[in-house]
Amino acid sequence: MKTAVIGGTFNPVHIGHLYLAEEVKKQFGYQRVIFVPSFIPPHKDADGSTRPEDRLEMLRRTVVDTDIVVDDAEIRRGGVSYMIDTIKELLNTYTITGRIGLVIGDDLVAGLDSWKDWANLEKMIDLIIAHRNFSGRMECRYGHRYLDNLVLPISSRDIRERVKSGRAYRFLVPGEAFALINKRGLYRDC
Repeated sequence: MKTAVIGGTFNPVHIGHLYLAEEVKKQFGYQRVIFVPSFIPPHKDADGSTRPEDRLEMLRRTVVDTDIVVDDAEIRRGGVSYMIDTIKELLNTYTITGRIGLVIGDDLVAGLDSWKDWANLEKMIDLIIAHRNFSGRMECRYGHRYLDNLVLPISSRDIRERVKSGRAYRFLVPGEAFALINKRGLYRDC
């Protein structure tokens, strides 16, 4: 099955993540998109306002009635989450046709050289760059395809701040995530 992967903290999952998965399938013909929540992200500061298990549960509840798959490989491994290890594990876990697609935001392009074992990872994946911060295309010296996606002004960081300050966020997150955030009082003290 033609498969793409979207990694991240998903802290919390929001409609931008779901939209991105749908765009990847529609534009490039992927049959399966796997969300992989990180345990500790190597390329950004970890926000300790939620447990990895809470983020995983939000994701799993969110995708129940969709064809998106959630894989807990990085949370099960613990420690810093490196994509090279995750891709190897996914290739051993799932039946995948062709090279696995790795979707990253344009904000990560400049740092690809610093990724653990990037030279080998690049050989294993089809790199897909999504517009996140920029409507134009970033320079990238590695083989890639650009996703023609909308730049939605939504971020998990902003949602956490909205929850903490009591501002509206209800329709920025899927209903299942909204319910869990409220039930457990997540992000109130972040």
